[in-house]
Amino acid sequence: MLSVFIDGAAGTTGLEIRERLANHGAFSLISLSDDKRKDQAARRDALNDCDFAILCLPDDAAREAVALIDNPHTRVIDASTAFRVANGWTYGFPELVGYQRVANAKRVSNPGCYPTGFLAMVSPLVRAGLLPANWPYCVNAVSGYSGGGNGLINRFAEDRDIGWRGYGLGLGHKHLAEMRAYADLEHDPVFSPAVVDAHRGMVVEVPLPLTAMPDAGEAQDLHASLTEFYSGSHIVSVAPIDLGVDELLLRKSATPWDGMVLHVFSSADGKQARLVAQLDNLGKGASGAAVQSLNLMAGLPETTGLALALPTG
Repeated sequence: MLSVFIDGAAGTTGLEIRERLANHGAFSLISLSDDKRKDQAARRDALNDCDFAILCLPDDAAREAVALIDNPHTRVIDASTAFRVANGWTYGFPELVGYQRVANAKRVSNPGCYPTGFLAMVSPLVRAGLLPANWPYCVNAVSGYSGGGNGLINRFAEDRDIGWRGYGLGLGHKHLAEMRAYADLEHDPVFSPAVVDAHRGMVVEVPLPLTAMPDAGEAQDLHASLTEFYSGSHIVSVAPIDLGVDELLLRKSATPWDGMVLHVFSSADGKQARLVAQLDNLGKGASGAAVQSLNLMAGLPETTGLALALPTG
């Protein structure tokens, strides 16, 4: 049985990974007692004794953890921002970078939750020539407060009057580098993130003024291209374009979900479109993505241990 050590197992992402692996059957977990979790010697031993290390740490701590690994066999999945555009690391979005590339990787960087939704929609369409690479894209997104870690979870718990919290107002958000790099864009998107009074869940939107965009395809072409791109995916799906949906909901009672649904909405005259991704910020946006990569790296079906039924609530 392959061994896994989650460095940062007490955090939100680490706890959700543990839950997914608890009944997985293919992995044994190396655990440290509470008094050893921050002991560097104990962490070094665990990092070097495991087959797979999953890092659920702040950026600097993740870099430190990687530096502690001094053997050729430990393979790493890092959930921080530290290595997402770094040389020698594979971006852990197999639908975009290739399943075999992730399966063969020694070092995998887990995508950010917001970039997961943005890239799932924009990257395939830029590759297909249906969206321009030189357009100044805007990204409007909301997430459950669990995406901000224990600190933000506690702030929402302490002040029940908070319903919406916009942030990143100074621009220059840390997710921009991966958004630009993996969509092959010439400009950083204008990114407007917010968290709402729900524990989990996420909606990411990219508005498109199609008639103002050079060489952009029509909404039906965008939808057809995304549908074809994800036709073989067990995790990402594309909703029909003609459902007549007039609203999307993010429910407080949502249960864990590791899938993602993409939508293409169009104005009646076809001049405007809205690309919308629905996902769980703790699922395909974090822990579910890490387990998907872990499965591929271990030679297992990518969906093993994942929750892919549409969320209830």
